[in-house]
Amino acid sequence: MKPATLVFPSTRLSREGQRLRHAKGYQGAEAAISETAENKARIAARGKEGGVQAENIRRILLVTDAWHPQVNGVVRTLERLAENLPAVDAEAVFLTPAGFRSVPMPTYPEIRLALTTPARIRDEIVKANADHVHIVTEGPLGLMARWACMKLKRPFTTSYHTRFPEYLRARFPVPESWTYAWLRRFHNAGAATLVATPSLAAELAGKGFTKLRPWTRGVNTEFFNPSHRADLGVPRPVFLYVGRVAVEKNLGAFLDLDLQGSKMVVGAGPQLADLKAHYPDVHFVGEHTGLALARYYASADVFVFPSRTDTFGIVLLEALASGLPVAAYPVTGPIDVVGDGVAGALSEDLGEAARAALSIDRQAAREKALGFSWRACAEMFIGHVRDVYARQPKS
Repeated sequence: MKPATLVFPSTRLSREGQRLRHAKGYQGAEAAISETAENKARIAARGKEGGVQAENIRRILLVTDAWHPQVNGVVRTLERLAENLPAVDAEAVFLTPAGFRSVPMPTYPEIRLALTTPARIRDEIVKANADHVHIVTEGPLGLMARWACMKLKRPFTTSYHTRFPEYLRARFPVPESWTYAWLRRFHNAGAATLVATPSLAAELAGKGFTKLRPWTRGVNTEFFNPSHRADLGVPRPVFLYVGRVAVEKNLGAFLDLDLQGSKMVVGAGPQLADLKAHYPDVHFVGEHTGLALARYYASADVFVFPSRTDTFGIVLLEALASGLPVAAYPVTGPIDVVGDGVAGALSEDLGEAARAALSIDRQAAREKALGFSWRACAEMFIGHVRDVYARQPKS
């Protein structure tokens, strides 16, 4: 088995670290960098009498089962977090399935499940030489990292990104209460659980989750903007969906609507072939990223978000930044982002919400997105992590 890869997006290496990276290669530099004077100073600071100092928490190991080639909100959040942590005097390193043999997850073949052992993950955590461990997901790597941190008696934090109980129940006859009980035990063992919205925090608190902390999301408002608006070559108004084409996204609720104009779906997933066959009048344009995706957002007239199970929905912010009003159900995510009715319309009648969104001012949608930034997301994240150590009793 090849050694696990620790990815260093946006890391700020010392000059010696840069020299070692070029001299020994990207992976070979990992171990060597830990011997630099800069790293030794950090280790010494960590070991000062009185315990770990909150201000010395800079190098964060993010353990995640969600990683490339997946295209989803979790991966995008981690990428943007890593890019913005240097601005708040921190850096991210990753432990992902990329460094291990893996198998495809049933019903989600693009999600790879790492094949390894708890002892191996414990060793990788020690080798990463991080100041703090944050567990992103509850998959194999997350489970083993939780075990390792508890064995090593080191604090860790978690984040709640995905409604696994609902997703699992949509595919198999597993009671949601069973899965929530397991997730509650998983997250409550950490020093804090970061959640994206107030409504999600309230819901989880009602299910017995503790130590919940807010961690919002951001959007690149320079990249996603109304200037990309163009003719999509289909009758208007254009009602757009962007995201994974899967059963938990509740796409049928959108595609069944009786709406004037055109419906367009940007994305891929296990339901794509079936939905294309069942809805021949819908424009399925496949998965797009970058400028092509920005153009779809800016060129549509309403963004329809039919999911009832997302914990946030970064696509909501990307749509709003593009000047695209949102139509959705009044559920976690939409109710937190556009619940005031200024930039979107919410209703249990999704068709009613879609038609109402047509009259929403596009500039108001854009202004709503301007209140979210990835820099603020990074500041909030590192603030919660450092608070874990600030609250520890001094020895």
